[in-house]
Amino acid sequence: MKNKYKVLITLAGLTAATIHGINRLAFSFTTKKNLLSKTDISYYEWRFGKIAYTVRGTGSPLLLVHDLIPGSSQFEYHRIIDALSKKHTVYAIDLLGYGNSDKANLTYTNFLFTQLIGDFIKTVIGKKTDVIASGDSSSVILMCSHNEPELINRMAFINPQSLYQSNQIPSKQTRTLKFFIEMPLIGTMLFNILTSDYVIKNNFEKDYFFDRSLIDNEIIWSYVEAAHLGDYNAKYSVASYVGKYTNTNVIHALKETNNSIMLIGGKEVPSINTNMDNYQYYNPSVEIGYIEHSKTLPQLERPEQLLETLSIYLDN
Repeated sequence: MKNKYKVLITLAGLTAATIHGINRLAFSFTTKKNLLSKTDISYYEWRFGKIAYTVRGTGSPLLLVHDLIPGSSQFEYHRIIDALSKKHTVYAIDLLGYGNSDKANLTYTNFLFTQLIGDFIKTVIGKKTDVIASGDSSSVILMCSHNEPELINRMAFINPQSLYQSNQIPSKQTRTLKFFIEMPLIGTMLFNILTSDYVIKNNFEKDYFFDRSLIDNEIIWSYVEAAHLGDYNAKYSVASYVGKYTNTNVIHALKETNNSIMLIGGKEVPSINTNMDNYQYYNPSVEIGYIEHSKTLPQLERPEQLLETLSIYLDN
């Protein structure tokens, strides 16, 4: 009997060591390309960690906030930032838990990101700013504008999260998934699967891009690298995202805001018209524009068309 226990303990130890080795190799392999290393990165010392950002151009301030999907970072805007910086002082931020920013071991919530954006504008930008936000981060900017209206001027949301999805709170199933991802060894392996090049490429081909021929290795591996920077702590923002802890009901903020809002949708996103119409239903002053032949990330897929739409809105 004792020999059986010894064998089981030995096998368990070998299994744990093997999983740890696989996880260690995964993090090393996915970050070795250094695609996101930049010489012009600055850091804002926030209370929960260092926040990476870059500044370019001169003119009225413009803050770029990336989506909250796994692998997101300011890389999302690299094809439009130079053009925007010709008329604006452009601040591109990596949110806490994303890109080159610190990956803190905590639960990431909409309120946490709202606090971060408010503190960043007050401390780093120092004046009222226009904001371009993408996907799920649109709710963060909307809530920040509602809580501190003196900080944000015009807002442009690229494929904002649907009002139905933003209202989904953590359930027993999503809380369980968050718990499993945050577990050592097995959870880290699950995280590495969810943020592997295979899964991220599949997401781009299925949901993020309309024209698959425009997806290149630089895009895929930049997202993979961004997801893994910060070592094992990188998994906590992903765990909170899939657990729906970053969601919040924004309808009251949408109805009460006096800020100018423009929604820009990828024309090929399923149910995009319904999503946009729902925003306009609660706030009739919302402006709407569409980017043809694009899906979730027109800033990467159709940058020229997106810039044309943004220029009409921001330069007036």
